[in-house]
Formats: sequence, structure tokens, C-alpha cells
Amino acid sequence: MISYNRRAFIKTTIASSVALQLMDGTPTLATPAEGKRVGIIGLDTSHSVAFTKALNAASPDPVYDGYKVVAAYPQGSKDIESSVKRIPGYIEEVKKLGVEITTSIKDLLSKVDVILLETNDGRLHLEQAMEVFKAGKRMFIDKPVAGTLSDTIAIYEASKKYKIPIFSASSLRYIKGIEAIDKSKVQGADTFSPATLEKTHPDFFWYGIHGVETLYTVMGTGCKSVSRVSTPDTDIVVGVWADGRTGTFRGTRTGKHDYGGTVFTQDGNKILGPYAGYEPLLVDIIKYFKTGEVPVTPEETIEIFTFMEAADESKRQGGKSVMMESVFAKAKKK
Repeated sequence: MISYNRRAFIKTTIASSVALQLMDGTPTLATPAEGKRVGIIGLDTSHSVAFTKALNAASPDPVYDGYKVVAAYPQGSKDIESSVKRIPGYIEEVKKLGVEITTSIKDLLSKVDVILLETNDGRLHLEQAMEVFKAGKRMFIDKPVAGTLSDTIAIYEASKKYKIPIFSASSLRYIKGIEAIDKSKVQGADTFSPATLEKTHPDFFWYGIHGVETLYTVMGTGCKSVSRVSTPDTDIVVGVWADGRTGTFRGTRTGKHDYGGTVFTQDGNKILGPYAGYEPLLVDIIKYFKTGEVPVTPEETIEIFTFMEAADESKRQGGKSVMMESVFAKAKKK
């Protein structure tokens, strides 16, 4: 799913990201060092192409430390039309960058060291992730971690079982201005992002997650209850944290979309935005591939998805306050 003003990143990297070619026009890619072969699962999202263009550029940023996308398994969503129709075009784009297309995840795993699980359809993530866990490879799972809170919990339980830490995040975790926030002084926050809906996913799992992740990046974990006001055009979700702080997320579906927020701190109000592009996220992905250390804890990611599911439950109950603990417990039983 191409995300509004984030197209700029893709456009600005095209010129520098075309792989060197042989005389017959066949792309050639320098062989990555041992352990640095990246594989992609899912070519139904612009993220796959953007990450490949950055890593496989003719002169890649040294911060990526020589990691290259060498192979991809293209199958992503099977029934979300906006995703399915992108796959043929994205196959051709990554092939021009020297990426081999495989016919199965098993074949892909035999050719790579680490995985970018990019499938746009979160409903497929648990099944796909299990293949990667069993192969013993580190894996970044792009948002959403899964198509349900129950599957999200199951993925992190599998991570523990197979002793392979995983990392998932929205690139809006790195929105401009957030790096200057002293989180120990945060008293509350309001964030916003587009929140377009996809009928196959819980409301915010598809797109509202961007603004919710921004909220959690500054607020941290500890939300206890959630309530939601929902109209066809807008959602407003209020979370109450255990220490009495409040955080709100506004999701928009009309007008000019943007990403941002206001953080209320002991030292005054701080403004978040604009969007910072994919590069800061990709830097953290590479660090994780190298070290196995995750920049976002499983507890925080699971709470983000619990928050979004609690918002759906509040909507079902006409805007009533819903306890996070009860929502998590229900999902864990499934």
C-alpha cells in the first residue's frame, strides 16, 4: 500500500538505486558478504520495492553495511485487489535490481540469511512467519504484525519458542521531532494519521497503526483503558494510562491526509512531523539483522495491537470505555 506523502522516498531513490548492468542488459549485483543476504516475502506492497532500492543501490548508504536483497517470494495477499494487482509490476521492478524471484518460501529460505516479511495482508503473517522461525532466521515483520490480535500473540509466542527475537514497527515511529522528546517528561500526547479501512482487517490494523505507533513511541506502554468516537470520516481514540496520563489518536479518512502530533511535556508542548521517510526504520532493521537486538520490545508491539483491538471493541459497544486487560485475555484464549 503506497502511503500518501511517503511516495517521495521512492521517487528520490530511483536514480541512485538501479543496479549495474552487463552488456546484454542483465542486472548484476555484487555478492553480499556471508550473513548479509536479504530475502523478501511479499511483493504486494511498495515497502518491498523501497527497501530493495535503498539496499541494492549502485552506491548504497554505508550505514546499510553491505546488506543486499538477493531473492524474493512474490506472493502476498490473495484477495485484496489493491495489493494483488501490484505484484506483477513489483516483480519486474525488483528483478531490475538484481533480485531473484522464487516459487516458494522454502526455496527463498535456502538462498538468504535474513528476512523482510513484507506481505501487505496481515492474515498471512502467522503462517509465513512460522516457516521462517523453523528455518532459524531473523525476521523483520512489516506492519501489521498480523491480521488479528490473537495471531499477533501467537507470533510472539513462536518467537520465544524458537528463540528468534523479531522486530516489527511502522516507519512513523521515526517521525521528525520524536528524537528530541525526553520521554521521562511526557505528560500526554495527541497524534494523527490517515486511517483508511480494509474490510479484511480490524479497523486500525490496516493504516491507522501509523498514528497509533507514533502515540506509543512517545507515551510508552501502560495503557489501561480505551474509548472511541467513530464517524464515517474520523475516529478519535482516547487511552488512559495507569499513571493517569492520557493519549489520543485521530484517524482521518477524508481531506488532505498527513502524519503528526503534539506531545505535552513538563517543558512545554512539542510538535511532531513531518514524516521522515523509510531510511530511519531501515537503519534499525539492519542493526537488528546484525545483532539480534530488537529496538521495539514484544510487550510494546503487543500492547499497540491490544490498543487497536480495544478501540474496535469500544466502537462495537457504542463508545464505552474498554479495559485493555480484558481484550488481551479474550484474544489469548483463541
